[in-house]
Amino acid sequence: MKTLHKMLLTAGLIGTLLLTTLPVMAGKLQNQLVAESTIDQVMRRGVLRVGMDTFLPWAMKDKKGELVGFEIDVARRLAADMGVKVEFVPTKWAGIIPALLTGKFDVVIGGMGIQTKRALKVNFSIPYDYSGMAIVAHNKKAAGFSSLADFNKAEVEIACKLGTTAVTAVKKHMPNAKLRLFDDEAQAYQELRNGNVSAVVGSSPRPAYEALKYPDSMFLPLDSDFTKEPIGFAVRKGDFDTLTFFNNWITIVSHEGWLKERHHYWFATKEWAHLVE
Repeated sequence: MKTLHKMLLTAGLIGTLLLTTLPVMAGKLQNQLVAESTIDQVMRRGVLRVGMDTFLPWAMKDKKGELVGFEIDVARRLAADMGVKVEFVPTKWAGIIPALLTGKFDVVIGGMGIQTKRALKVNFSIPYDYSGMAIVAHNKKAAGFSSLADFNKAEVEIACKLGTTAVTAVKKHMPNAKLRLFDDEAQAYQELRNGNVSAVVGSSPRPAYEALKYPDSMFLPLDSDFTKEPIGFAVRKGDFDTLTFFNNWITIVSHEGWLKERHHYWFATKEWAHLVE
């Protein structure tokens, strides 16, 4: 009986210790997570640092050298709703995920397609927009081309921006074509205008804009985009608080109709063309 009494007493003491210790441990863990949360850091700093690269009409510089575009509007509205300033950190697309992981900025808001390989490195928010890949071709080098099969030939050269989902799309849909990769998207389109490549693959609507702007040298061989992909904010892994906040914000502004209105302005009109041309 004495042995049983001692066992019960010991069990009771252990239980009491756990009841008093676990909440403290849980509280410390929660405080640590909050302290490490990107959102918490942004609010203390008073500045949201946004990693991005230039893609027309996602983000581009106007005649005054100021950044404008769909993503720029999204980032500015997000920062305003948070009550903080926004700082844009232009970054080459091929290195934008490593830059995020090393803390160069807080979030990528740059038309980044949600892909499995990327999701192994970063966490994505719910989609706030959708994009697709389109192809614009050279009038002479791709004369008569009207399908992806026409471009899927070893003698066909296709230009893309390095590190983008356009590269993945070409490899999947036109694996036999030769890829020419450029750090700057503008360089790819310049090569097309010069007749040095047969086509450029890129996110809509830029291929269509290029065809309209330079009808003497290029055309749209397809009636529509040949891929569709969800677009999300990218954040560092393990930051549940930040991811939840971004998801909630996207839900709110989506239901407001604000994202749809901004998308229409930048992707379905040319009302902004005078700002950059």
